[in-house]
Amino acid sequence: MPKLNQKLGDTIRLYRKAEGLTQMQLAEKLGVGRTTVGEYEAGRNEPDVKMLIKLADIFDISLDELLGRENI
Repeated sequence: MPKLNQKLGDTIRLYRKAEGLTQMQLAEKLGVGRTTVGEYEAGRNEPDVKMLIKLADIFDISLDELLGRENI
């Protein structure tokens, strides 16, 4: 069974690429370093609630969808 943070990381990567953003571009929109985005995508670190909201807003999706609670 995949870890929740890895599934979230995969979802972040999927939407980032769908938006045509590099890790650096997404990091700039979030106000974090590129390595932070890389850690999210690799499942080594998880975004806090405020960052999840920012990600959902950037990708124009619901928090449920970002967290895998709805079909992508």
